[in-house]
Amino acid sequence: MRRIGILFLGLIGFLGTVSAQKTELVDYVNPLVGTQSKISLSTGNTYPAIAMPWGMNFWMPQTGKMGDGWAYTYDADKIRGFKQTHQPSPWINDYGQFAIMPVTEKAVFNQDERASWFSHKAEIAKPYYYKVYLADHDVVTEMAPTERAVMFRFTFPENDKSYVVVDAMDKGSYVKIIPSENKIIGYTTKNSGGVPENFKNYFVIVFDKPFTYTASVSEGVISEGGVESKANHAGGIIGFSTKKGEIVHARIASSFISPEQAELNLKELGNNSFDQIAQQGRDRWNEVLGRIVVEDENIDNLRTFYSCLYRSVLFPRSFYEIDANKQIVHYSPYNGEVLPGYMFTDTGFWDTFRCLFPFLNLMYPDMNTKMQEGLANTYKESGFLPEWASPGHRGCMVGNNSASVVADAYLKGLRGYDIETLWQAVVHGANNVHPKVSSTGRLGWEYYNKLGYVPYDVKINENAARTLEYAYDDWTIYKLGQALGKPKKEIDIFAKRAMNYKNLFDSEHKLMRGKNQDGTFQSPFNPLKWGDAFTEGNSWHYTWSVFHDPQGLIDLMGGKEGFNQMMDSVFNVPPLFDESYYGGVIHEIREMQIMNMGNYAHGNQPIQHMIYMYNYSAEPWKAQYWVREVMDKLYTPNPDGYCGDEDNGQTSAWYVFSALGFYPVCPGTDEYILGSPLFDKVTLNLYNGNKVVIKSQDNNKTNRYVSSMDVNGLDYTKNYLTHDTLMKGADINFKMSSTPNKVKGTMEEDLPYSFSKELKQSTGTKKKKK
Repeated sequence: MRRIGILFLGLIGFLGTVSAQKTELVDYVNPLVGTQSKISLSTGNTYPAIAMPWGMNFWMPQTGKMGDGWAYTYDADKIRGFKQTHQPSPWINDYGQFAIMPVTEKAVFNQDERASWFSHKAEIAKPYYYKVYLADHDVVTEMAPTERAVMFRFTFPENDKSYVVVDAMDKGSYVKIIPSENKIIGYTTKNSGGVPENFKNYFVIVFDKPFTYTASVSEGVISEGGVESKANHAGGIIGFSTKKGEIVHARIASSFISPEQAELNLKELGNNSFDQIAQQGRDRWNEVLGRIVVEDENIDNLRTFYSCLYRSVLFPRSFYEIDANKQIVHYSPYNGEVLPGYMFTDTGFWDTFRCLFPFLNLMYPDMNTKMQEGLANTYKESGFLPEWASPGHRGCMVGNNSASVVADAYLKGLRGYDIETLWQAVVHGANNVHPKVSSTGRLGWEYYNKLGYVPYDVKINENAARTLEYAYDDWTIYKLGQALGKPKKEIDIFAKRAMNYKNLFDSEHKLMRGKNQDGTFQSPFNPLKWGDAFTEGNSWHYTWSVFHDPQGLIDLMGGKEGFNQMMDSVFNVPPLFDESYYGGVIHEIREMQIMNMGNYAHGNQPIQHMIYMYNYSAEPWKAQYWVREVMDKLYTPNPDGYCGDEDNGQTSAWYVFSALGFYPVCPGTDEYILGSPLFDKVTLNLYNGNKVVIKSQDNNKTNRYVSSMDVNGLDYTKNYLTHDTLMKGADINFKMSSTPNKVKGTMEEDLPYSFSKELKQSTGTKKKKK
């Protein structure tokens, strides 16, 4: 009896401890979501970013070989090191990276020899903290980052030969060991492009245990007793004796500016213990995630939502530092100079203009204000706004969507940065192409401005996609010019070009189609052919890229009925495809094929807004159905949790917006188009201090349709909410049902914005005045 009583009391004490650990928002985040990926099939193509929101440096366990863009994959079973990374995607790859790795028994440097088996069962991954057991070395490794620094905590076994390897990677690197200070300094120049000639990432590592062993490494050759190496591939090894369970800390920081700045950045750690740094990181994540508080009983949906929210606030990455005078400065990845002001990088606007940047404008305008200043600095330093930056201009994707990112921020009320410089930048970018990086500015702008489209037969690939995006971008420039009070004569050309999408509409197929220089359509034409005239998609995907004028597209298709039939067909057409342009099945095609949604390809960005376009054609219940279908089937909180590339927060922000119940189909308008809210209750804690409370009555998997809704107590029938309504604070109540309401949202006055309607209204007003 006595033993049972002691066990019972012990159990009560254990349960009391567990219950005292309150679940916080960051606890729902799984940084491993999307890591079960490979070149042929992406379920996110992510890595566990152990980092602060928008941090300058991320840290990660490295399973892939040096230089492999798939640096951590869930199916791997060995860790080669712990890497400071700046990688935005495996396709763009990394820059400024270096790695650290504890080893025992033998001082080894080779990445295969030092690698250790590990298990996910002995791994903990949180945004602010990572822990893993390295079985081959009997070492537990933990790390907790700040924005520019990190602390490691190594728990060693009893061993006379315990070591830490520092790998500064190849392509030109330097390592120096300073035993008198328990310190290692160095730099790495490893990159994948987009850097000036003087690019370096300077690092400093300080241990809290004296070294009894040193070795320098050059091109894989270990020189015992050596303390310095400058080579194509430099490294260093330090060592000491350890007792069982002995803890050794390493404090690390880096800088793109100088070794001295790296030392300054190290002060981010202060005199804090490892646990204090981890707690500070946890607090920071809870603060950022806490802008959106979800109340719901479905824990998987909570995990998916907050894992997506975590991904939505990682990029673009900070690329600025704070100097000795507490001033914001940055190393320019465009001209190689150290200059004042903000700089951000590692984002592709082709992906993120769609809803990631609109999400920042809604929930984190304080951050995007800094990012807009960074964009102005980019233009001043390079003569162009970025389209894909990592860290400087990179040749990737199409479009001129920096115009959308700039316009939407200003039109949503962001202020406090140099908008006149940004106006000059968007106008310049619309009429020029970067001399070295053809994806920056507008490739084919001369044809586009003259003919109204980029021709199919002038050796400019993906020409139809470019035309459609340029037309939308022209509309954003026009709307920004209006808001800035620019002369009508100056901006009317952009209003005219915003209608250029019509030049590619093929009335026979009711689809967009490449057009030759002489005005004839490309022939033969296969609407299921990926690439060619389009970018990572086919005509069925890109036809809907008329963000600013859905009504114009509806008119081209013969009216709402024909438009809705074409929309329905996207899901009804089997997942057939023509991959001949690529010479093989690219992963985006495979991801569409296996999702059992016909030709709907949510795993890639061009079509992600399409579902919401049913709201423009008076069938909003179909948007409600398909939004839920995508959220329920294509997203999970597991390592295979995405249905394609996550892409710097875009695919994540789609889920975040959609779970709230609305989505920004057309950045540059003040409208969020309605879908089907996922949760019982959500509170948006806006930066201005106001709150938006969204409640959904009778909400469950079956009840995906909006029966009715009210806003601030008044019945609401429109298919959209305005930015102004949200910014003022609002109480929004949805009543959900298992059957669609085919009356709500069908009246003309309920339909969202289209540029055609604006033009008709302005013309009508003029006639009336006469």
